Amino acid sequence: MPKFEITEALLKERDKQAKWNGIPLLLQKLYEHSHPNSDFSQCQSILKEISPLLSMEAMAYVTEDRKAAQESTFPNTYTFDLFGGVDLLVEILMRPTLITQKKKQKISDDLIKDCLSILYNTCLCTEGVTRRLAERNDFVLFLFTLMTNKKTFLQTATLIEDILGVKKEMIQLDDIPNLASLVSSFDQQQLANFCRILAVTISELDTGSDDKHTLLAKNAQQKKNLGPSRAEINQATLLNIPGFIERLCKLATRKVSETTGTSSFLQELEEWYTWLDNALVLDALMRVANEEAEQSSTESSDESGLANSSTRTQLPQSMKIMHEIMYKLEVLYVLCVLLMGRQRNQVHKMIAEFRLIPGLNNLFDKLIWRKHSASTLVLHGHNQNCDCSPDITLKIQFLRLLQSFSDHHENKYLLLNSQELNELSAISHKANIPEVDAVVNTDRFWQARAVESFLRGTTSYADQMFLLKRGLLEHILYCIVDSECKSRDVLQSYFDLLGELMKFNIDAFKRFNKYINTDEKFQIFLNQINSSLVDSNMLVRCITLSLDRFENQSDAKVAEVLSECRLLSYMSQMSMRMSFLFRLINIIHVQTLTQENVSCLNTSLVILMLARRKEKLPFYLHTLQQMEYTEKYPGFILNNFHSLLRFWQQHYLNKDKDSTCLENSSCISFTYWKETVSILLSPDRTSPCAIVSYIDEAYMDIDRDFVEE
Repeated sequence: MPKFEITEALLKERDKQAKWNGIPLLLQKLYEHSHPNSDFSQCQSILKEISPLLSMEAMAYVTEDRKAAQESTFPNTYTFDLFGGVDLLVEILMRPTLITQKKKQKISDDLIKDCLSILYNTCLCTEGVTRRLAERNDFVLFLFTLMTNKKTFLQTATLIEDILGVKKEMIQLDDIPNLASLVSSFDQQQLANFCRILAVTISELDTGSDDKHTLLAKNAQQKKNLGPSRAEINQATLLNIPGFIERLCKLATRKVSETTGTSSFLQELEEWYTWLDNALVLDALMRVANEEAEQSSTESSDESGLANSSTRTQLPQSMKIMHEIMYKLEVLYVLCVLLMGRQRNQVHKMIAEFRLIPGLNNLFDKLIWRKHSASTLVLHGHNQNCDCSPDITLKIQFLRLLQSFSDHHENKYLLLNSQELNELSAISHKANIPEVDAVVNTDRFWQARAVESFLRGTTSYADQMFLLKRGLLEHILYCIVDSECKSRDVLQSYFDLLGELMKFNIDAFKRFNKYINTDEKFQIFLNQINSSLVDSNMLVRCITLSLDRFENQSDAKVAEVLSECRLLSYMSQMSMRMSFLFRLINIIHVQTLTQENVSCLNTSLVILMLARRKEKLPFYLHTLQQMEYTEKYPGFILNNFHSLLRFWQQHYLNKDKDSTCLENSSCISFTYWKETVSILLSPDRTSPCAIVSYIDEAYMDIDRDFVEE
């Protein structure tokens, strides 16, 4: 509790010199009128004097260029916090919950709103205030109880969102008093805004440093935290709330009134949105508009009434459309996170039951995938160089949802319509292969595509041909070769998709050779692969696996493609395979392994497993040894590979999902993966298949513990 022991005269004198604008004196009055037995009757009038001084600075912070705002000083909010204003408002808000008297103090809704608004403005403008509030877990949980009141919901939600954004430890949703009844009391508008808060509580906290994202660090963290994370616990809590997923699906698929033409709505919105930093502000404007509409309907229809009505702020139809877009962004994000969580199968079943994708399909042309304008609109939390307008972000979030929905799950076939499903069946019949059960049993026809996720998993010839017939392979090759794409992220997505599309499919390799029909084109393609093996190694793995399978087939068509395809001929050369193997091992180390580059280790293992099948493993290891000597650095590759394989055992032998992915992507049993690694790590220096047999004693360095550097 703040103490005001300085005399009023001294405060007034110092106030003039320091330009405190009377804030300390106002806080002294507020303190005197908010004692335990007070009825708070005078508090609101005092806050009405303080509030404009702070809101003026908050508006300047929101409307200024973000960098300029960070460099600015906001003396009023600083003074308010310096003299204990933040702590005093927290005490005023929480006092009714702390007093044990039979007759509890009652704080008016208006007073609560004023307290929350001032706290939010102070958090915006004064560094450290938000973090201090976040450290008070009792206050954070108390704020959730204020969300039951519709009149204070928006102010409460805004403050909670900012506090949770900086909180070091994620809150546990189970700790929120009466969470299920709280959520059930929300209308659809409130539930959508609540999703902004939920997003923070169900997403794994970002450590904010790349080195902390290494697999070594993640494994160490998992050893410390044997149980589920708080994010996972919170996800389970949400799924246990009756009707929660159903309501999200209804929100996501709710239609938007589009009486105004959509082609110009973003331009129309520009002048409105330049100062709107938060979707909750949109809610405030919508609420004002609705209240004024209700008031207008009760007024006289005479000329004066019409005049009054015409002078009121009129929100454009486009604002209502934007309002709905912002809602859908929050809802789709929450559904994406839940689809990737531990309860994935349960979520899949629920969103299929509540027909999420058919509902989104109905919005696809008019809302989700319509042509966007060249607006400079920027979303909250994004900088001016970012292209993430709400319009574009909705498209991205929609694709993320489809990716999460399709990834390694048979429900991916529910994305197709009846004509497309019939086409898949026809491809299977023509190739004389059995139809996938999930295709036969599909009874919903959803239209949209997250292509790579659709293909990922157990390789399906029918799925590949379905997409090959639509020219997808040629489109990808055009992007890689003809446009000579330079973006690593984009290239990686092209290579990954190309690998899934071509794997084990002789028709795809034939199409590849028809498109890459000159040495010049082929060299550009190879240059793109070699520019970053981290990005292209999945394609290298696909080519290697496919070549091995084709070489073991006695089909005339396969033999013809093998002899003509530049790509297969290139990879059939031992020197090329050894070059890839050498570089794949050389670009990764245990201390730098991440989810992104660990695939390089698995690709190198695929090359060696195929060599082991042909009893050529000793030859490959001996060649690696010779390549080390050529580089005049004996032992540096094989010692590194030995450490990588030791880590592989530690990482994969405890993760069922990863092992399933390895089996599906390679069509090699996980048992064979484990056996090959064990053989390579054998300590027997007489074994022709053990790595240690190819490292001279003088250069042996294989027993170091894994320590983060």
